[in-house]
Amino acid sequence: MVNKREKFSSGRGFILACAGAAVGMGNLWMFPWRLGEYGGTAFLIPYIIFVIFLGTTGLMCEYGFGRWAGKGAVGAFDKVLKYKGMSFGRLLGAYPVINATFVFIFYSIVTGWVIKYVYASITGEYLSLISKELYFSSFAGKSDSIYWQLFAIILCGLIVVFGIKKGIERVNNIIMPMLLIIFIILLIRSVTLPGASDGFRFLLDPDWSFLFKPVTWGMALGQAFFTVSLGGAGMLVYGSYLGQDSDIPYSALITVTLDTIAALLSALVIIPAVFAYGFELSSGPSLLFITIPKIFSNMNGGQFFSIIFFIGVLFAAMSSLISMMEIIVECLIDQFSWTRRSCVTIVVTAGFLNGIPLAIDMSLFKQFI
Repeated sequence: MVNKREKFSSGRGFILACAGAAVGMGNLWMFPWRLGEYGGTAFLIPYIIFVIFLGTTGLMCEYGFGRWAGKGAVGAFDKVLKYKGMSFGRLLGAYPVINATFVFIFYSIVTGWVIKYVYASITGEYLSLISKELYFSSFAGKSDSIYWQLFAIILCGLIVVFGIKKGIERVNNIIMPMLLIIFIILLIRSVTLPGASDGFRFLLDPDWSFLFKPVTWGMALGQAFFTVSLGGAGMLVYGSYLGQDSDIPYSALITVTLDTIAALLSALVIIPAVFAYGFELSSGPSLLFITIPKIFSNMNGGQFFSIIFFIGVLFAAMSSLISMMEIIVECLIDQFSWTRRSCVTIVVTAGFLNGIPLAIDMSLFKQFI
């Protein structure tokens, strides 16, 4: 028999877990790129409008829906549609779970890359190479990346198997405050770099013409929905672990606030550093795994700052990976009444095996995303 459904032990734990699900790789590479590509701080106007009004409202709906149903996406949609005499609720709820499964596989590979860079930063391995571009290509898309993917997915499983209070909540209570501290340390270093003022000048000298371009508003809307993980079932699942006395509007507002702060801090860390060393802002893996390492290789104390930077990236990636695994695990527990340990074992095994083709073939990996 499966134990009674767990609840978060505190509102703080719930908020930090949701913030962890929201603060991910998109904050670290997508937000700085979009800020730089679509008018600098002018981009913040539509982004903040969307993230406050639509993001907060959307989170309240997902938290409330999950708490009311006491189930994840499949069980929640099945429950609500049965009130209308409809029988396709499970099918409808399965879509975000299937989508989360594919994203989980992709994310586990990228998280493995991050762990590889934490290791390489500690040993100084990649900093000693002449071409950092060759370092990334030396393992990404190669058989060596399988081991790092496996490491990432097992580490995630070891957290999720302990459940909500002892696993997900406890880990997020530690890594989210540490992530904020890491961002602040990196911000101080970024500000003191020679030439960093060009980056701040770029940010503080917005191109207001972008506000009259529909693409800017479209990108801001997409970033707002993506950054708070709306529609992905993760926030609904976390909401299903809420107690009836929880303050949902407050939790949604704080989650959005923390996520926005993390995005802004990442931009303030990355953009001035990129300008200081004359590199170009770019989207995707090249920013985190090629451009940023080049900066550290030219920076005084670069190895130390490389270590803490990639540890911070790992915290962001792992907290999001945890939420994705929990979406799948909760679905299996709810639909089949299997134990959490069995479900985690299945997800870890299936996720790893299905990720191998992507991990060893970068052309396939790029098509996947």
